[in-house]
Amino acid sequence: MLEELRITGLGVIEDTILPLSAGMNVITGETGAGKTMVVTGLGLLFGGRADAGRVRADPGRAVVEGRLRLVEPAATAVHTRIADAGGEVDDDGSVLLSRAVTAEGRSRAHVGGRSMPIAMLSEVGDQVVAVHGQSDQLRLLRPAEQRAALDRFAGPEHEKLLETLREAYAQWRRVCDDLADRRRNARERNQEADLLRLGLDEITRVDPQPGEDEELKAEAQRLEHAEGLRTAAQTAQQCVAGGAEPTDETPDATALLGLARRTLEAQAGVDRVLGDLSARLEEAATLVGDVAAELSAYLAGLDADPARLQTVYERRAALRALTRKYADDVDGVIAWADRARTRLSDLDTSDELLDELDRERQRLAGQVAELAARLSAARREAAGRFADQVTVELAGLAMPHARIELAVLPRPAGRGEPTVTVDGVETAVGPDGADEVELRLMAHPGAPSLPLQRGASGGELSRVMLAIEVVFAGSGGPPTLVFDEVDAGVGGQAAVEIGRRLARLARSHQVLVVTHLPQVAAFADRHLVVAKDTGGAVTTSGVRVVEDTDRARELARMLAGLPDSDLGIAHAEELLAVAARERRP
Repeated sequence: MLEELRITGLGVIEDTILPLSAGMNVITGETGAGKTMVVTGLGLLFGGRADAGRVRADPGRAVVEGRLRLVEPAATAVHTRIADAGGEVDDDGSVLLSRAVTAEGRSRAHVGGRSMPIAMLSEVGDQVVAVHGQSDQLRLLRPAEQRAALDRFAGPEHEKLLETLREAYAQWRRVCDDLADRRRNARERNQEADLLRLGLDEITRVDPQPGEDEELKAEAQRLEHAEGLRTAAQTAQQCVAGGAEPTDETPDATALLGLARRTLEAQAGVDRVLGDLSARLEEAATLVGDVAAELSAYLAGLDADPARLQTVYERRAALRALTRKYADDVDGVIAWADRARTRLSDLDTSDELLDELDRERQRLAGQVAELAARLSAARREAAGRFADQVTVELAGLAMPHARIELAVLPRPAGRGEPTVTVDGVETAVGPDGADEVELRLMAHPGAPSLPLQRGASGGELSRVMLAIEVVFAGSGGPPTLVFDEVDAGVGGQAAVEIGRRLARLARSHQVLVVTHLPQVAAFADRHLVVAKDTGGAVTTSGVRVVEDTDRARELARMLAGLPDSDLGIAHAEELLAVAARERRP
């Protein structure tokens, strides 16, 4: 849950702290006091779009900070993601989040004490909070959103089936596009393939080997300077191991090291230091002997053959001809050849390949059709359950005769989308299946079943939205739910029922409600009031928690606009008592 929210420099809010509790939190206040800024701040904190026009001129920077404490199952996934990104979770399991926006529109985010991309706040927000407002009601009117809502309700197995369909659909469309492109651009493909084959033939004739150009360069240098190398190696060998005709006047290094070692060894019994030095000379003699052997092998392998040098020159010329055309070095030429072979397979327009692709296209089309049929059946089953549960909730929201229907219909063909045959009917299909989903409302018995956007008033739409959220809450979802005046256009008994349903949600979720209805506010576990101060040169707002008498005065203000009216306070206290009884399990 979100334990605390601090907002600075946002709209009319100069600097305020909202202490939030588990259960149901309501936020009330006069029109224009800044209730909407609280929801705006929540949106910013969880990665929403920043509007620089909301930033107060003084100090020219808006900051929203929040302390988030999670419980399982959300805690592990969120904490792991934050730790992977370099953030830190406090010892008590809470995480600090912050978002800063300047008047120039620049934005920065911090998660767990570390600077993070704004997208990280969005990732956290997707898992811990769901915000519902008037815009969400409008979004619910879109058929695609209604289908997505049904898919979420259907459960994890349904989601797996949907993901399988999406993968099969993507593979099917790739094969279809590949086949169409090969047929449509056969001439261009054949011309490109001919050029690639010419290059591959030339490279194949030369047959370059990895690193061959560098090896030939080194060999050419040795052959060109063979005499100088031979002289240097012979001289060094004579110095360390003696030549073919050694003389007493020029003793070699091996002999001198041997003499030195034996001389010291003879005195090792007198002084152990000379014995240690004698051992080290023996190691040096061994090393010099190894060098002498390697010099001998080097001389034996040193080649001064002019014919070999000419062969090396010719081979290097052939490799340079390739590097001038295809890459900077031999390894690059080999890589070009590998890419060319891969590209040739992509350019293939042979009848055999086209027939094979066509068979694969038909196989995948059948797979997509079969998965789409299974998905349609699953949606129809889930639609019945979903509609029944939402209808039950509407009965408790002062719409006892209303009924929700969720129609799952085949997507009509002929709109430019690919088609498959599903249950014997040619149907347009997309990555989400072959269905159109339409949420309908029958306002009362005998009334026509109309699409939600045509059959529901503003107040009815608010109640349908809340009923859907109550149904979703039974299946889990984010631990924190925010409702921004979803009770607009509602009053009387319906308002009491909305408060009761929100209180029920608060048993399993943290609920934040921005409301203008006292019937809803009375059900809160914590009541916060946004108060406007116009005493200074600039209007500002702050937030305070109200309890007991102050809470009754606020409800009296909401009821009749008279916070000091004895009759209004008495009515408010009665409303609080009723709500307290209703909140008991």
